[in-house]
Amino acid sequence: MANFDFGDGLRKVFLAGVGALATTVEKSQEIVDDLVKKGEITVEQGKALNTELKRKASEAREEAKSKSASEDTAE
Repeated sequence: MANFDFGDGLRKVFLAGVGALATTVEKSQEIVDDLVKKGEITVEQGKALNTELKRKASEAREEAKSKSASEDTAE
């Protein structure tokens, strides 16, 4: 059976998740910008929505880092 380092696999999954989160935030910002251009939301609403998206992404990233750190110390 292959020798599998579970910690390395977990790290790769974590990094993939962070990458997906970053991509999602970027795409969400593009959608908000398009809505502003079309006049479906105001510029101020778009700014507020982008700020909220960035805040939530930052919170998710920090939570994932803390979980990763706690799992690393548990091993």
